[in-house]
Amino acid sequence: MRFEYCMPDTVAKIKKNRLPLVFAGGTIEYHGAHCGLGCDTMIVEGLLCELEKRKEIVIAPPVWYSPSSYAVADESSSTVHVEENSFENYVYYIYKSFLASGYRNIYTVIHHQFEQESLMPMTLSYMKAAKRATMDFLEKTRGQGWWGSDKSKEYYNQLDSSDNPFSWIKVIPTMNKAVQDATGYDHAGKFETSLLMALYPDAVDLSKVSSISHWYTESAKEASASLGKKMADLALDYLEKTIV
Repeated sequence: MRFEYCMPDTVAKIKKNRLPLVFAGGTIEYHGAHCGLGCDTMIVEGLLCELEKRKEIVIAPPVWYSPSSYAVADESSSTVHVEENSFENYVYYIYKSFLASGYRNIYTVIHHQFEQESLMPMTLSYMKAAKRATMDFLEKTRGQGWWGSDKSKEYYNQLDSSDNPFSWIKVIPTMNKAVQDATGYDHAGKFETSLLMALYPDAVDLSKVSSISHWYTESAKEASASLGKKMADLALDYLEKTIV
C-alpha cells in the first residue's frame, strides 16, 4: 500500500490497526562510475516493496536529500549534502505531522552509513528528530509534567508494549549486524553493488567499474545478482521480524 494513494477511509484503517507506516531515509550520493546516485534510497525502496509481498505495510514516500556528507566524493560529484541540524529540523516536522495525524507505528529505514549498526550523523538526525517530536507531542497533548503525573504510573510496565510513546517512531537499518556479518557491507563495492543489482538491475552497469578508479569500488567487479538476492533475502527476513 502506497501512502500517497491513500484516501480517508484507508487512512482510518491504517490508524485503527496500527499498520506500520514505513519510509526510506535515503540519499543522493556518488557511488562510483557503475551505480546510480540514488543507490541508498533505492535499496531501501526495493526491500520495502518486497517486504510488502510478505506482510501488510504502508510505504510512505522516501526522503531523498539528506546529510550524505562529502566523505566519499566532493561537491562536483552530484552528491547532495544537507547540513545535519537543518535536516534534523526538516525530519522533525515530518514526524510531528505523522504523530499529530494519529499514526503510532512509524519506521524510518536507512541503508546509508549504517555499518555494524553504527550511529552516523544522518541516522542520529533522524533519531533525535523522532525523540524531539515525541516529547513535544506528549507535552502538547498531556501537558507539562505528564511523565510525573499519576496517569503515567504504569510507564515502566509499558516499555515493551505499543503503549510506550517512545516506540511510536523507530529508526532502523536495512541490514542489522547479524545480516551484515552473514554477507558483507561496503560502499559501491561487491556487496552493495550486488544488492542494488538484485533490486534494480537498470541502476548498475558493471562495464563502467574500471572507468573511474577508486579503492572502494575495486571489488564491485565481483558483484552478482545472485549474491544480491541472498543479501536481500536475509535483509527481508530481518525486516519482517522487526517491522511489526
